[in-house]
Amino acid sequence: MKDGNRVGTRAKSARTSPPKSGRGVPAPYAGRIAALRAECGRRRLDGYLVLNRMDQIWLTGFTGEDGMVLVTPRAVVLLTDGRFAEAASIQAPFAKAVLRKLRTQKANAEIIGRYKLSRVGLDPGQISLADFNELKKWVRPTRLVAAGGLIGQMRTRKDEGEVASLGKAIDVAQRAFERLRKWISPGVTEQQVSARLEYEMKMLGAQGPSFPTIVACGANSSLPHYEPGARPVAEDEPILVDWGAQVGWYCSDLTRMIWLGKPRREMVKVNAVVREAHDRAIEAAKAGMTAHALDKVARDVISKAGYGKQFAHSLGHGLGLDVHEAPRVGMNSTTVLQPGMVVTIEPGIYLPGVGGVRIEDDILITDDGCRVLTSIEIENPK
Repeated sequence: MKDGNRVGTRAKSARTSPPKSGRGVPAPYAGRIAALRAECGRRRLDGYLVLNRMDQIWLTGFTGEDGMVLVTPRAVVLLTDGRFAEAASIQAPFAKAVLRKLRTQKANAEIIGRYKLSRVGLDPGQISLADFNELKKWVRPTRLVAAGGLIGQMRTRKDEGEVASLGKAIDVAQRAFERLRKWISPGVTEQQVSARLEYEMKMLGAQGPSFPTIVACGANSSLPHYEPGARPVAEDEPILVDWGAQVGWYCSDLTRMIWLGKPRREMVKVNAVVREAHDRAIEAAKAGMTAHALDKVARDVISKAGYGKQFAHSLGHGLGLDVHEAPRVGMNSTTVLQPGMVVTIEPGIYLPGVGGVRIEDDILITDDGCRVLTSIEIENPK
């Protein structure tokens, strides 16, 4: 559920070559680049500057953390530095790698200027105001045009390869949790549980967690984005675990409750309401409905049970290379769900000073409904 840091590029992973497509550009990058060029044409842009690392990975396969990609009608140009020269040649051999001697906007502008472009799009949310103004000054007469969310929107619909990658990330996360469930016992701290789960994910092949693992025991579970502390896990209290694995750069995101004893009666009721909201939403999810309509399905269940004010976040969010990406599944989201979108379903109820319950699964939107990608058992309190 929570945003997190990315794992650095490793030379070993750089040597994994993607499959080839027809004209020397690896699949599926050829189709993605073509789609970006087509969208640029519709917006009267003769170039697009990709500034976000995950957008760069999606578009070219290049995983270096310091770089940007310039896409023109005839070229894909990778601007980076000497540290990533070998990785660029292995991961994105179809792109023209230009190594900057200086990491300045002036150096970037000089490279962009070689292509004599008139209108270059970029996402203003991916560059600081200071860097934007500096680049704008040096790139003249080329005009920088705000085109926010352009690639983010393209990334919302996953292809078969991406769904398979998400499946691997989910599998690692689930197997790690099964190991954790056998290990956890009263007395270990929230921090120890979090560390153990992240250790198990890495031992199973994850690059790392998708985000810092949340483990919240007892009253702490009423805090949706709680950071694990020194509190020991206790019997008869709710234990909320929100975790995910990053595998091949794709992220999983799940939440499960652990019940080691017999909790208070109200928590049993809350768990039942959240479970019903979760199940109803999954049953309703399908292509053609709006994201806010899906959110409403779960929210209505919780509101009718008297806990509407205690469900203070959206039902879910998109999932892919980023653990939080478009579309947002919330009350104010007008996005129409489409086949290929992968979203989380994570209703929750949080009672301050008492505890909270959240249950989260990852689903793939299909033409006639959805496919639940996660499969680990949902525990109910006894």
